[in-house]
Amino acid sequence: MSDHLELHYQIDGPDDALPLVVLHGLFGSADNWRSHVKQWQEQRRVIAVDLRNHGRSPHAQAMDYTSMAEDVIALLDALKIDRCDLLGHSMGGKVAISVARLAPQRLASLIVADIAPVTYQHGHDSIFAAMRRVEEGRPGSRKEADALMAEHVDTPAIRMFLATNLVRGEDGTMHWRVGLDEIEKAYADIVAEPAGEGTFEGPTLVLRGARSNYVTDDMLPQVRKILPKADIVTLDAGHWLHAETPEAFQTAVNEFLSQRPL
Repeated sequence: MSDHLELHYQIDGPDDALPLVVLHGLFGSADNWRSHVKQWQEQRRVIAVDLRNHGRSPHAQAMDYTSMAEDVIALLDALKIDRCDLLGHSMGGKVAISVARLAPQRLASLIVADIAPVTYQHGHDSIFAAMRRVEEGRPGSRKEADALMAEHVDTPAIRMFLATNLVRGEDGTMHWRVGLDEIEKAYADIVAEPAGEGTFEGPTLVLRGARSNYVTDDMLPQVRKILPKADIVTLDAGHWLHAETPEAFQTAVNEFLSQRPL
């Protein structure tokens, strides 16, 4: 694990509680989980992580799931966390499954939010086009950046989500803090299956959105093949279920975690 990156993270909650580690999805960051972390930290030590090429973490060319899982395992080592509950959404869910397969002894339980351990065919072409348009346009404000993104992305909520990655540079214009070049070049690895082999036999919760196409019924056999102990819960939401139905998401996670010792 000599090539791992030192990931940026946010940590809150009591030191003596079993840690809950949270991994965001593609173009997300630890910041996206603040409202959930605020509730979880009342009882648990919560570590919200910025994965490589995201948030405040370093950039690197590799984005295969072995590399990203090893980053997380190295962070657990650095924080002296022997075991944790691990939650991941979308791409972060695949990282979480990879950790579960590569180092199952480190997990007390696994929570996977709206992703399956399969290779996906759909792409993010319009997202990349919108973000490249912002690079070209060098907007001076978030409003200008939103107008540029709107040339490629119609949905305001998606543009608002992407805008969480904007920072103001020394030249006064808005820039992406994500490693956009690295992400785009490694996109085939991102849509690929998680790393590792075999099954994860520990307690598992798989949450999926009823209006999402990321965990369809025909994918469930593969989910159960790799995660045989999985409880599968469907929420009335799309892919960003933790943002669209935060209360239902929080309740489902809390009910699952309540079965696990603190």
